[in-house]
Amino acid sequence: MKKVAVIGSGTMGNGIAHTFAQNDFKVHLIDLNADALKRGLETIDRNLGRLCDKGLIDSEKKVQTLNNIKTFTNLQEGVQGAELVVEAASENQSLKLKIFEDLDKFCDPDTILASNTSSIPITQLAGVTQRPDKVIGMHFMNPVPIMVLVEIIRGYNTSDIVANTIESISKQLGKTPVVVNDYPGFIANRILMPMINEAIESLHHGVADVLAIDTVMKLGMAHPMGPLQLADFIGLDVCLSILYVMHDGFKNPKYAACPLLVNMVRAGKLGVKSGEGFYDYSTSRRAEVVASQFLK
Repeated sequence: MKKVAVIGSGTMGNGIAHTFAQNDFKVHLIDLNADALKRGLETIDRNLGRLCDKGLIDSEKKVQTLNNIKTFTNLQEGVQGAELVVEAASENQSLKLKIFEDLDKFCDPDTILASNTSSIPITQLAGVTQRPDKVIGMHFMNPVPIMVLVEIIRGYNTSDIVANTIESISKQLGKTPVVVNDYPGFIANRILMPMINEAIESLHHGVADVLAIDTVMKLGMAHPMGPLQLADFIGLDVCLSILYVMHDGFKNPKYAACPLLVNMVRAGKLGVKSGEGFYDYSTSRRAEVVASQFLK
């Protein structure tokens, strides 16, 4: 397998395209928004430059990686001939379902359809296709070129051959694949999101401030990043979306999103992507806490 299509050129999509291209796959990067595609390629170019500066790759490898990527604004054209399609669109259920319906029509019958979803059931995505045995979750971690884990999610009908193929491809990318089954939140977010939500609840109830909460978890639990900083990095809107999916799937109040998180998302304070979340990323004052105004 050497030809892969990646849908979505945002943070995850361009990282996935970068990783495949750097490992000698021919990549079709697809986004309906031409400006988003341009920004995605610029990000890949910048990140490859950082790898060159660190001596991890040479300039020839950078050029080769960029040459391995072609861009498309038309989904049908972009997926032609792809042996694997990795969907990395926004974490929106209706959007992903529509994409998988279209992929089923546009792709060759043997093409494997994978989703980078962090919460939406793989079995549900497979249910809108005529190839449920060839649909699987391929959940990369951010930043994709650096993080080694790929959480592989088997839907109810995913075949052994497809699961084994995706494990093998993940290893070709220099990643460590871990196979899990299709339940809300899978493993990564089933454990992570309640922790992040509890950290936000602790802030909301005045147990400690942002820096204290993150410092306790970094120094006391050896986490490289505190839960509130990590939430900013993931995107507070994404965290909220995942919690909604888990709460709906389990019908358990322990997955109910903290009101502070809900209010911050409503106010457009989404973390790094918006320049402001639990920390201020709009200036050099990156440790400035901005959440207090939403505690009401």
